[in-house]
Amino acid sequence: MSLRADAVQCGGIMVEFEPEDVKDARAKKTRSIPGSALIYLKGPKFLIYVSGALSMWGDRMWHFAISVFLIELYGRNLLLTAVFGLVVAGSVLLLGALIGDWVDRNPRNKVAHASLFIQNISVTVCSIVLMLVFSYKQWIEQIWDGWLTVVCYTVVIVLADVANLASTALTIAIQRDWIVVITGYNRGHLAGMNATMRRIDQVTNILAPLAVGQVMTLASNVVGCGFILGWNLVSLIVEFIFLSRVYRIVPALSVKPPVVEADHAYLPRSGRRKSQGMDCMEQCALCTHPQTEDNYSANLQLKEIANLPLCFRRFRWLLSTCKDGWRAYYRQPVFLAGMGLAFLYTTVLGFDCITTGYAYTQGISGSLLSLLMGISAITGLMGTVMFTKLRRAYGLVNTGIISSCIHLVCLLLCVCSVFAPGSPMDLSLLMPYTESNSSTEIGGMANQRQKHTNALRGGSNQPLLPDRSSIHWTNNTVLFDNVPSGTAPESYISIILLFLGVITARIGLWSFDLTVTQLLQENICESERGVVNGVQSSMNYLMDLLHFIMVISAPQPQHFGILVIISVLFITTGHTMYFLYARKAKRKHRMDT
Repeated sequence: MSLRADAVQCGGIMVEFEPEDVKDARAKKTRSIPGSALIYLKGPKFLIYVSGALSMWGDRMWHFAISVFLIELYGRNLLLTAVFGLVVAGSVLLLGALIGDWVDRNPRNKVAHASLFIQNISVTVCSIVLMLVFSYKQWIEQIWDGWLTVVCYTVVIVLADVANLASTALTIAIQRDWIVVITGYNRGHLAGMNATMRRIDQVTNILAPLAVGQVMTLASNVVGCGFILGWNLVSLIVEFIFLSRVYRIVPALSVKPPVVEADHAYLPRSGRRKSQGMDCMEQCALCTHPQTEDNYSANLQLKEIANLPLCFRRFRWLLSTCKDGWRAYYRQPVFLAGMGLAFLYTTVLGFDCITTGYAYTQGISGSLLSLLMGISAITGLMGTVMFTKLRRAYGLVNTGIISSCIHLVCLLLCVCSVFAPGSPMDLSLLMPYTESNSSTEIGGMANQRQKHTNALRGGSNQPLLPDRSSIHWTNNTVLFDNVPSGTAPESYISIILLFLGVITARIGLWSFDLTVTQLLQENICESERGVVNGVQSSMNYLMDLLHFIMVISAPQPQHFGILVIISVLFITTGHTMYFLYARKAKRKHRMDT
């Protein structure tokens, strides 16, 4: 007897009873038809991926190109590049909390659109200025006794810094907030989106500098500026349309919890301590309905503040916002995990200008370095895959522990490379030179010291850019152009161990990075998500600056082994902080259950 014959006529509606396996097969068949693919292409996840890919591609191209342009403008001198790097790092360090607070206080669509517009327009105007400077450089240098050139340099650096600040705001808004809402706070879907966004970032990290580098090499710097200008204008339109559509089709994005208003920004510390130990939702409720005692003392303080001039009131509000942002960051339950991630930025064990320059002194060619960077990108992608599998099998906190252990074990190879045959480490170079040493240097240094000093002789003037990939490509294409690599070492065991450790460690590194990123997304109160992630960005830039200060203090290739050991100590400290967080989180979980 057919299924239709078994149907029941009920109120004029035919109801058919089908076995569950038949229903599952029909549903699976429905999902496999091209219509489901079309639905996915129009869905919010795909639109976010495309928008993120366009944004990351533009950022990578710009970070690479601006480094090259500044070096070319200043006669292949690193001064402008160093100034730009310090301005970028310093601005994010000082303004990270303010940027995050602005993200929290405004509607999501306005934040995304304003950040996108400011970033792309700043890059576009900066590209136009660079095209004019490259085209009429000699004429510009003759105006105002050369001061017009200084003005142009200042405009370029300021516009590039504004673009970086807007990019930071857009990253916080989309990758730290929108994604959480789009996934419906589903941890599995959130992990998948985070991993996919990181894979896109890894791919663009390699391909974008190659693309714009080829344009600049085959054509000219002016054409390169025009290429970036056109890309940003097209990207601006496409990203604006896609983000607007995502905002329309995900109604939850239009709902945003209230943040602490100005009159609550001056609450005494006792009132803030009461929120410690509460979960995310309780803290949000406390922000929305503050206690009357705190309101009373806040009103007293507001009366005092109201008597100040407007400029002082605004300055005090800025200071208070920064202070409250750092306080909010400190009282988060994932504070130790975020600090642990920041400590991982104080390292020379990555494909940045320092490691690249050191490899050149060890006789490694540029083509081989490019190949090694490609392999490192593959291992980074493997880390994102490992993260999703480990999280599904062992949970998020345990995934961070496993990733930390893998990262540290791989870095032991780098420590071994310091003492392996072929290592140029010479601790005597750290001692003050005596008069005899000075005379010896004038007559000619010993062979062991003389062997590895070509490329990093000016190590203290290396560019201080936070984007590691752009530094790598900048040094490969410009800084070491027509400069022979160092004399071949007695043994390649040291350099092999070093890069073997750096490349394999990226599996644990990116898995750990994704773990901490998702912990921040899951455990931060929605009303504080922007300001806390802004402070996290500030911490990352601060720790990144420390590793350049280390290199300035010990710039010779013979010092690199010491920098490796210090880097491993910082990384170990960071992972130890995460272990402490994991222990605390597991203890709290056992108490709750």
